[in-house]
Amino acid sequence: MSNEDYLKDISEIKNLMNKSSRFISLSGLSGILAGIYALIGAAIAYYLVMNYSDGTLFIFHGWVFWTCMAVLLMIAVLSAITGIILTTRKAKKNNEKIWDITSRRLLFNFLIPLIVGGLYCMIILNQGRYGQTGGLMLIFYGLALVSASKYSIGDIKYLGYIQIILGLIASYYPGYGFWLWVAGFGIMHIVYGTWMHFKYDTK
Repeated sequence: MSNEDYLKDISEIKNLMNKSSRFISLSGLSGILAGIYALIGAAIAYYLVMNYSDGTLFIFHGWVFWTCMAVLLMIAVLSAITGIILTTRKAKKNNEKIWDITSRRLLFNFLIPLIVGGLYCMIILNQGRYGQTGGLMLIFYGLALVSASKYSIGDIKYLGYIQIILGLIASYYPGYGFWLWVAGFGIMHIVYGTWMHFKYDTK
């Protein structure tokens, strides 16, 4: 066998090992749509707060607050449903199992930081410290992406790093938390989802 044959065999073995230990059927399109959902939700929340509260982005109460929370929940649900549908479709196309030990590990490592972060944000909101929640959401979501990247496409950890950095900036400058949230969950999802789509989905 020539050196080229050896290198080809090694590459094939490496690809098989990578597929067996990582869930690689995440859809870039689902990231784009999640970013669009976030931008639409942010626009609705901005309109409500500016027109039906005291006009600030981090002091609001009553029905405006609960409506914004409902919008946030709707964004999360829509993003999750879209991600499941598009990822399932891509997994079938790639002849990859949608639910096995790798995808379970991926989900577990993603949900632990996300659930802890969600509970902590609820505590912060209950204390009326609205200005901190945007930064906390970004930080815990970024940690969830970095944690899950060990069992999926490694590139998602870079999106996680960006979210963490944006979250730390938002924590230091809480007055800009809303706009940094928009940048992280909206714009960065669209940018990163587009890049992932053309790198992985169009092959």
